[in-house]
Amino acid sequence: MARSRAAQKAATILARLRVQHPDAHCELVHRDAFTLLVSVVLSAQTTDVAVNQVTPALFARWPDAASLAGAAVADVEATINRIGMYRQKARNIVALSRELVARHDGQVPNAVAALVALPGVGRKTANVVLGVAFGAPDGVVVDTHVLRLSQRLGWTKHDDPAKVERDLVALFPREQWDLLGHTVIFHGRRICTARRPACEACSVHDLCPSAHRAVDVGRKAPRPRGASAGTTG
Repeated sequence: MARSRAAQKAATILARLRVQHPDAHCELVHRDAFTLLVSVVLSAQTTDVAVNQVTPALFARWPDAASLAGAAVADVEATINRIGMYRQKARNIVALSRELVARHDGQVPNAVAALVALPGVGRKTANVVLGVAFGAPDGVVVDTHVLRLSQRLGWTKHDDPAKVERDLVALFPREQWDLLGHTVIFHGRRICTARRPACEACSVHDLCPSAHRAVDVGRKAPRPRGASAGTTG
């Protein structure tokens, strides 16, 4: 019974968020599954806006897997060097293009196992591609916004993306998984931001257990003073 009440409340929240963000969609500009895949790989720790600024030149020169597979990494680096981690990302998108040509006839596979086997592709990227390009997500995309809002809305008590995803797929029906991700990401970017959540402008503040104290929920712990900036966890 408790689970059904939780699912009913979650459904109400999503319905209201859909009304507040009726245009929620993937904001990475793309024309097919390949350009979407590359764009999502490039978006790691970088804004969609920044990615959309470099991909027109990238895809004008290398429009498909076959052409990008033959590119010199240095040339790709020079084309995308305005985004973070551009050297690693250049290596990844050239390498994944070569894998697509060698193993998938240059086409993006529509199976999560095949996608995550590609260089630079994790489960989050795979779910974006499966949901947006193929309409068949294998789960819910859990980026920093989805993770933060899932905690604030009481949908999960976890901070590990894999565990958060398991909670979300148990709470929402499969046909809502793709839409859920886009809607929550829109809300996280525009209303329920990390540092200054606008609870007064939120359509679900009356249902949110973190309302008016959300700034204390779902944010990464501050780095200890004196910790090395190059340390990763």
